[in-house]
Amino acid sequence: QVQLVESGGGLVQAGGSLRLSCAASGRTFSMGWFRQAPGKERVFVAGINYSGRQTTYADPVKGRFTISRDNAKNTVYLQMNSLKPEDTAVYYCAAERRLRSSASEAFYDYDYWGQGTQVTVSS
Repeated sequence: QVQLVESGGGLVQAGGSLRLSCAASGRTFSMGWFRQAPGKERVFVAGINYSGRQTTYADPVKGRFTISRDNAKNTVYLQMNSLKPEDTAVYYCAAERRLRSSASEAFYDYDYWGQGTQVTVSS
């Protein structure tokens, strides 16, 4: 059974940066980051395929966030720059067993989920 552990969340002022990490046990999967803001549903943030050669981003974070992975460590990162109060949410790491050439943006395609890490951006 795969376990995902997120870390790196915290409180930051608008314009600041944070780097989230997601350590996965077992095999390497296509992985993604989702977030859920207070009172809203979970939405896709960024995804990366099994090799790290393909990435995709939700429109609100394009140009500000960067997803990457270190397959030797079986860890995925989300570098978040120019943070805005609208980025405040619980961020979840997800992994998919299916080895796609491109990461899925659909939550139902993912098989494993971390417990989340809180990111709070103050104005």
